[in-house]
Amino acid sequence: MDDGFPTLSTPRLRLREMVGDDAPALLALRGDPEVMRWCGDDSVAELAQAQQLIEVYAAWRRMRFPATQWALERREDGRLIGACALSNWKPVCGSCTISYELAREAWGCGYMHEALEAALAWGFEHMRLHRVEARIHPENLRSAALARRLGFVREGLLREAGFWGGRHHDMAAWGLLKS
Repeated sequence: MDDGFPTLSTPRLRLREMVGDDAPALLALRGDPEVMRWCGDDSVAELAQAQQLIEVYAAWRRMRFPATQWALERREDGRLIGACALSNWKPVCGSCTISYELAREAWGCGYMHEALEAALAWGFEHMRLHRVEARIHPENLRSAALARRLGFVREGLLREAGFWGGRHHDMAAWGLLKS
């Protein structure tokens, strides 16, 4: 992997680095309790928190084993409608974790499938991945269906592996192999 940020294009999206100007859109995305219901992270409630989160994403790229957090920008209007990330990279094992979130207005349109196909292809090629893992709340049926369409296989249940909203949550473990 090189130091340049990997901007990716799909027919309807541009996957790009999240920048400071994205803070209001990130606040709207992460401040929506319905969007964040299954994300395993507490919501962002203030603009300053969104700006700080963007700085964290930028710092991920400078780590010894970098993580990549993409902003999902709709090409037709330039609007940020979501985010996805490849993180927890273990180069020796050739594995990482994928995560994603999408604005409610964009649900059911196939945007996340399109974005994740591009992110996964990039990860398998440039990060030399063999395996990508996802943790999905067992009740998040939409996310589970998306993972299945992308070729992920449910591998088990991680009891109380997530913590948000002041309580622990079980998480289903999903895996995708390059083969």
